[in-house]
Amino acid sequence: MKVILIYNPFAANGRAGKMLAKVEAELNKHNIDFELHLTDYPEHAIEIVQNSDLTNFDAIIVAGGDGTLFEVINGYYKNKSKKIPLGILPIGTGNAVARDLNLHSSKWKKAIKIIAENNPRKMDVGKFISHGQTYYFLNILGLGFVADVTKTAKKLKMFGNVSYSLGVLLHILLLKDHKLKIEIDGETYDRENIFVEVSNTTYTSNFFIAPEAKIDDGLLDIIILGKLNRIGLLKAFPKVFTGKHIHLKEVETFKAKHIKIITDPPKILAPDGEVIGITPVEIECLKQDIEILWK
Repeated sequence: MKVILIYNPFAANGRAGKMLAKVEAELNKHNIDFELHLTDYPEHAIEIVQNSDLTNFDAIIVAGGDGTLFEVINGYYKNKSKKIPLGILPIGTGNAVARDLNLHSSKWKKAIKIIAENNPRKMDVGKFISHGQTYYFLNILGLGFVADVTKTAKKLKMFGNVSYSLGVLLHILLLKDHKLKIEIDGETYDRENIFVEVSNTTYTSNFFIAPEAKIDDGLLDIIILGKLNRIGLLKAFPKVFTGKHIHLKEVETFKAKHIKIITDPPKILAPDGEVIGITPVEIECLKQDIEILWK
């Protein structure tokens, strides 16, 4: 098996870089022939994958967190050569997509074993268009409160997944609702809104945000939190770790193939833990559009 290995040595605050020799040894142990590409700066993985000739490889292996995976996916869709499966080596701060595949950073050797078995399965992909620019995601696209939290959490990455919880507590203090118009498969809804999450997977960071999401059903799960005060949001926050937040009266859930969102004022977007784009946004589920190496 021959793979192109996209490796983010800065993932998990540099811990990934210290693991590289062990990862290489484990790949060799499983007879995986790899061409190593280290990412050096933001969006480098997009460039690497976009410009690579994939015809001589059996798979692309993504070693990092959700941010690295987001870049690889976007480079993948810009690449005009042969489409090949992706393997995920979860060694980053956030590994939400890997979690849905039952892959955990503490068991990265298991992830390599699964890659070596070369058993591709199809997975849905989210596509969104913001101000004429097209992007793709595997995990989630958020806006409003959740995007503000993501922006803050990126500055607190040294605290690992706790950075998201710290971001939540900070933005509860700064809480403001906004006007939302959302079209869900042709039906339009007007809301006073705190946040919207459009999920392909169940987790984002360590939050069980969309407990009913399935990664291959051709649908995206939408979680909408309506108007809520600071005390109410603070009380509701622990429920997001168990998925019980979806039963709150202020929360609405939908499943959809196609979504359009307009907000007043415009809101930044947070796809897969990154901060890219701004409303209005159009989102589409590409059913089983990519192959992933997983059990």
